[in-house]
Amino acid sequence: MKRTIAIVCGGDTSEFEVSLRSAQGIYSFIDKEKYTLYIVEMKGLDWHAQLPDGNKAPIDRNDFSFQLDGRKVTFDFAYITIHGTPGEDGRLQGYFDMLHIPYSCCGVLAASLTYNKFACSQYLHAFGVRIAESLLLREGQSVSDEDVMEKIGLPCFVKPSLGGSSFGVSKVKTKEEIQPAIAKAFEEAQEVLVEAFMDGTEITCGCYKTKEKSVVFPITEVVTHNEYFDYKAKYDGESDEITPARISDELTQRVQKLTSAIYDILGASGIIRVDYIITAGETINLLEVNTTPGMTTTSFIPQQVRAAGLDIKDVMTDIIENQFNTHC
Repeated sequence: MKRTIAIVCGGDTSEFEVSLRSAQGIYSFIDKEKYTLYIVEMKGLDWHAQLPDGNKAPIDRNDFSFQLDGRKVTFDFAYITIHGTPGEDGRLQGYFDMLHIPYSCCGVLAASLTYNKFACSQYLHAFGVRIAESLLLREGQSVSDEDVMEKIGLPCFVKPSLGGSSFGVSKVKTKEEIQPAIAKAFEEAQEVLVEAFMDGTEITCGCYKTKEKSVVFPITEVVTHNEYFDYKAKYDGESDEITPARISDELTQRVQKLTSAIYDILGASGIIRVDYIITAGETINLLEVNTTPGMTTTSFIPQQVRAAGLDIKDVMTDIIENQFNTHC
């Protein structure tokens, strides 16, 4: 009997369309001889499965099932590829835990922690991971231009503390830009991060682990054509992504070892991707941890899998089957 897999996408943030693209990527990557696949799209309370004939079937949220030709279809596994809430922040993970449906990524605690950039960086800093100086603002709070300039300095980044794909992010160079940038970030999330600019080489490293093995992928160097690695750089080709990165073997090993350690510290599961800036003296600084990284055919993880000489179909099978080996 083939296992039935839900590729869960959509969500309630600006990353909705990116998530749909990741779902198409994952659909193309998973072995269809081993698994029966359905894409399940979520937006608010509209949850539906996409059917082979192009129609949609509503999901029964009581047991995460749907009706097809008069029979109930239930899922053995959920591959979560929602970037943002409710799939990246632990909410959907809690739902699947209660239904005893295994899934592809981190559990509730690790997902909610990594989704909050400020909380995650401060937590990992306690384990000796280097991070940028930052300030956190919650909705209703404010900070003066003078405090930003004194505590963080210019240039700096202002970004939502929740979310991704560079929505709501500004690189601030002048005093006059600080408050508009904060207002823009608050349009995306209820918490805003003001973070010191670090000048260096941006890199990213993927990793996944199963009961049998630990795999850390080759590192990708990101050279943006823009002020920073913004949405257009990420998705519209306005950057160069070089895998493996043009860094020394010794630094490569240090980054890969740190990525593996961060995976364990967080209690991660499935594929994660950790973004860094390498500053003067080959200092490794954490940018953020992605527990549901983009999985379009051109995303970093598929690039790194290819560079490692692996078949992404095998990687997907590893992640799915590992949950059946460990789930109880």
